[in-house]
Parts: sequence; C-alpha cells; structure tokens
Amino acid sequence: MRDSSRLTRRAVLGLTAAALPLSPLSPLSMATPASAATVIGGERLARGGVQVRGATGLPKKITAHAWLLADCESGEVLASFDAHRRLAPASTLKMLFADTVLKKFERTERYKVKDTDISDVPAGSSLVGIKPGITYTVEQLWQGVFLRSGNDAVHVLAHMNGGIAKTVAEMQARAADLQALDTHVVSPDGFDHPGQLSSAYDLTLFARHGLKDDDFRGYCGTRTANFPAGGKKTFQIQNTDRLLTGSWGLGVYKGLFGVKNGYTSHAGNTFTGGATRGGRTLLVTVMHPDSGSNAVYEETAALLDWGFGKGSSAQAVGTLVDPLSEGGASASPSPTTAKGAAGAAGTGAAAGSGSSGPSPWRLAEGGAGTLALLGAGAWALRRRRRAADTDSADTPVS
Repeated sequence: MRDSSRLTRRAVLGLTAAALPLSPLSPLSMATPASAATVIGGERLARGGVQVRGATGLPKKITAHAWLLADCESGEVLASFDAHRRLAPASTLKMLFADTVLKKFERTERYKVKDTDISDVPAGSSLVGIKPGITYTVEQLWQGVFLRSGNDAVHVLAHMNGGIAKTVAEMQARAADLQALDTHVVSPDGFDHPGQLSSAYDLTLFARHGLKDDDFRGYCGTRTANFPAGGKKTFQIQNTDRLLTGSWGLGVYKGLFGVKNGYTSHAGNTFTGGATRGGRTLLVTVMHPDSGSNAVYEETAALLDWGFGKGSSAQAVGTLVDPLSEGGASASPSPTTAKGAAGAAGTGAAAGSGSSGPSPWRLAEGGAGTLALLGAGAWALRRRRRAADTDSADTPVS
C-alpha cells in the first residue's frame, strides 16, 4: 500500500509540473528552479554542455540541441549534451504511446474504423492511409504507427483505448512512473501542440523500457509491411527510419534495430536509435540538429560509432533510472542544491535562465513547491508570446 501511495503522489506531482505548457525554446523553459529538489539520472546530467569522462574523441560535428548515448542493458549514460533540456519531441513521443497502450489489445484483434476515429487527426499529419469502413488488425495498426508514423493509426488505437483524453492521461502517468519528468504530453501522436515537450533523457527512457517488450521491438525493427487498402487489395509501407532501411543517400547502419524517428517543422528532426555490436547494445537520442534532414541520422551514427569504439572506455556520467513500479528508486536530492532545498523546500520559481540548463521543473516534494510551480506557470503563460502557426505538420521523415 505504501508503494502504491508513493507512486500516486509522484504521478500527481509529475502531472502538475508537466502541465505548465511553456514554449520549448523560451528562456524560462530553460531556467533552473531556485530550489531544484531532484536530478533524475544523476547530478551531472543537469549540467549544461557535453558530459563525458574516461574517453576522448567524441564526434566534433554534432549540431543537435540535445543528445544522449547510453548502454541499453546497464542503463549507464556514457555521454550527453543537455540531457534534460525540454524540446518538442515530434513523433518520437509515439514510443511512450506504444509503451502505454501496446499490451491492451491482442495483435490479432480486428477493428472496423469509424469516421469519428480519425476525424480529430490534425490537418497536415503524417498518415499511413487509414480509411473508415475498413477492418484492420491491431498488428496492422501498430505497423502504421511504427513504420509510417501514422497519426491516423495512433488516433484509431487511442479511440479503441477510450479516447484521446484518457490516452493522454495514461501516457502522462506512465511518464511519471518511468521518472520521465521532463515530458509533458498534449497529444498521443507527437504533433506540434503548444507545450508538448520531452528531452533526450526521457526519450531514451521510453525506448529502453519499450524495447523490453517483444512486440515493441518487433514493430520498430520492421522494414516493410503490406497494409490493407480495402477488399483484398493491399499496398506496401516502408519504415521511415533511414538507418534501418538505407534510403535517401544513407546506408543501413550495421546492427541497428530501430527505434523511432520524428519530424515536424517546429521540432525539426528527432531520432532515438538502437544498435547491437559485439554483444553490446547502445541507445542514442538526437534532438533538433541544425542542418538538413539526414543530419539526425548522421549524428546518431557518429555517436554510435564512438560508443562502440573510443567510447568503450567511457565511465558513466549518469544512469537511466528504472520505473518506480518496477522497483526503481526515487531520485536523490542533487548535491548542488540539497543544502538550499533543505532550508526552504519548493520555495519559488526559476530565477535564472540559460539555453543549456536542466529541466525547469525538477519536482519539489511538498505543497509549497507545487503552488510555486503553478504560480510560475501562470506568470509565464500571461507573458508568453505564442508563435504563429505552431500546429505544423508532423510529416514522415522520408
């Protein structure tokens, strides 16, 4: 009973902290609370800039606004850059959607799509080609999610799960259990909704936990599939992960098995990739490279190459924590902030800012912290200038 109450408390706090929809690139969204209570994954991951020790030779041409490289089995973070920086995740958020909903339906279950199941798909979304009146298996719907990043497939599964709002709430609760406290879910598909945020750290958590499931791993590693077109007709869909399929001038990355890419005009390109070589499995998340659409894959490949090579001697700079529901320990107070937090836990919102700081809403355990966070969020919302046309298309990266 005590474990259940602790999870509920942290879930509520996580939801409260995440419910402040700030622009991901605003100065306030990068600010550090005056009394940050916890640092998920270790104190070094809250620092700005590159974090690495015990190894040299990191790739020099990494333009991503945030990235993280970790050992999938041990959870050790081998190197990172602004790991907790909150940025728009695009369709990489679908990893959390899958981890939340995947086990609720049998692969062979069949579902006839209604008009209302896809009427709320945002205009300009990436689509796999779901049509009302056609019956799909759950397996085919998940292929649409993983291979084509189809928002129409996401919405059908979300409606099967009881609706968009219920699914979003469940995803946020799952994020809290995973201790992915940088993540704020607005929609299950990763589309560019104001306030939809995650981090390189959280996305890597989603991938690592999702990959424990055979179906998740199978779907994200599928290169092609036949998809229903009505009657007995089908058409072929191909995975938009260019390192998996070798397309758009890129070769297949040796040992790569997934996991999920994404693109929106607001987020730019995002990607979490996993590869196994020599008995070791590494995960890399790259968010918002400055250059073209292939950069997210090229920078992922470069970091993986380093991890399997010179980075093999790297000592951990942090860790991917385990879910609370699976025995994961709650984060410890940050050594750099514990002294101040002990005197006035949760007293006030961010005072400083910087483009490479940790997540602004490290949870303050207590009612005063929650009230302060809510007050800071209201202040930010009154002053935040909403960018025009933020609801841009989450188009396939292909």
